[in-house]
Amino acid sequence: MNFDLPDHLPPLLERMDAFIEAEIMPLQARYPQFFDERREFARTDLDRGGLPSREWEELLTRMRAVADAAGWLRYGLPASLGGQDGTNLDMAVIREHLAARGLGLHNDLQDESSIVGNFPMVIMMERFGTDAQRATWTQALIAGKRGVAFGLTEPGHGTDATWLETTARPDGDGWRLNGAKRFNTGIHRATEDLIFARTSGRPGDAKGITAFLVPVKSPGFEVPFYWWTFNMPTDHAEVVLNDVYVPADAVLGQVDSGLDVAQTFVHENRIRQAAASLGAAQYCINQAVAYAKERLVFGRSLAVNQAIQWPLVELQTEAQMVRLLIRSTACELDREHHMAVSDHVAMANYRANRLACAAADRAMQVFGGLGYTRHQPFEHIYRHHRRYRITEGSEEMQMRRVAQRLFGFGRG
Repeated sequence: MNFDLPDHLPPLLERMDAFIEAEIMPLQARYPQFFDERREFARTDLDRGGLPSREWEELLTRMRAVADAAGWLRYGLPASLGGQDGTNLDMAVIREHLAARGLGLHNDLQDESSIVGNFPMVIMMERFGTDAQRATWTQALIAGKRGVAFGLTEPGHGTDATWLETTARPDGDGWRLNGAKRFNTGIHRATEDLIFARTSGRPGDAKGITAFLVPVKSPGFEVPFYWWTFNMPTDHAEVVLNDVYVPADAVLGQVDSGLDVAQTFVHENRIRQAAASLGAAQYCINQAVAYAKERLVFGRSLAVNQAIQWPLVELQTEAQMVRLLIRSTACELDREHHMAVSDHVAMANYRANRLACAAADRAMQVFGGLGYTRHQPFEHIYRHHRRYRITEGSEEMQMRRVAQRLFGFGRG
């Protein structure tokens, strides 16, 4: 097997870095409060329940517009949508590279907003939408004129999604939805919420769940509050649906086959999320090594101490192993159906997310008291990546997926 990157990627990364330095860094420099020790406070609008401030979100919108004009934002999308047909391997390498640069407007952790966009809803729309839905939605989603939140998790159900209690019943030419959803990220700027509801079958059945595009302004659609989390600002809403009516064309994909839509969403996201976690981990390792080499303790470099060297050696070794796993899995995703390699996706994701947390923690330790301050980025990196050990499938559920394939039980 050839472990070299495809020929087009190294020069592409160089051009990307040049674009960041020329276009993104000057824009970032105009808003230092969003990127120094004040970042969470400057980004958070306390008067709106902890939501992202409008000025912060406007800056992210400007960044994406600049990136789109330069041809970067849509890189991973098909050429038919203005993209460059970027592969899963391309996107994994790019995500790692951007995160390894550290915090910045080029690749913000808080909002998962990057110069190279991740468009899971566009991918779902292209794969599962009707011709009419694609015509209405796809370009609007890319341009930000429409936005969709993701309503799978419920107050009583997270990873046990097949037990969800939200229901949709036929009503005339449409459907009537009742239930509740939790952690609907980005609902404050969404035009629709992708709600998963049981339309047939029994609790626990994978079949019988349907995905609905529900306008957030529908009568009976309520957002009672937003959850304040470990990382701020917050845009993770609680949603309640009381007799919300949607027409028949609100269904995305096939009736009773909504989990196919959800699985596409998480597999597309998980490998890229893993790459971003790897990049963040590598950044923390690199910063800790550089600091240890320059820091003098008892008259000599901190780096000569094996107590400093060995934990970082362990982390660097883990990073290299995870890197190879991520890239090989991304190549598999480019060749095969995502369900055929879901166990490899799960391996890459949970190990990379753990690694990011461990590397951030170790960097804090190497930097000592300085590492614990908000003047360094490690606490921010830790708090952000800690969520990924829970969201989009907890690491325990991802390990269970590996076990299913390893021991041959449950669904393939």
